[in-house]
Amino acid sequence: MVIRKYESSDCKEMAELFFNTVHSVNVKDYTKEQLDAWASGQVDLEKWDQSFQEHFSIVAVENDIIVGFGDIDKTGYLDRLYVHKNYQGKGIATAICDQLESNVKENIITHASITAKPFFEKRGYKVVKEQQVERNGIFLKNYIMEKENSLIG
Repeated sequence: MVIRKYESSDCKEMAELFFNTVHSVNVKDYTKEQLDAWASGQVDLEKWDQSFQEHFSIVAVENDIIVGFGDIDKTGYLDRLYVHKNYQGKGIATAICDQLESNVKENIITHASITAKPFFEKRGYKVVKEQQVERNGIFLKNYIMEKENSLIG
């Protein structure tokens, strides 16, 4: 597996990975209605590309397939972290997260799904608040989580 910086040409494949991952991996924690609201399959590729360009964004590639991706902004907000449904449990999210976290000096904040919460807890993140997020009129539970950055001080 190779981890490299994001390129605009990755965006469409990443949008497909996002949709497929949400609809298969998160199915145990969310209803079909919630999954459809979260990942409708209608990603605005221009907006996604712009946000990936503005953030520190990386992709994990194996055999010319994007198997995971993540991004973090300058304030320490870890926005997206997704691993291909067929590559779960192979350390890809950990490898991506290690690089994202080492790229910022601030404490790191993420909004973790029910499914992702245990992963972040194992990495030392603490729940700040449970919240209900509205997407297209549908509410989904997630958690605002924070990790103290060991690079501070």
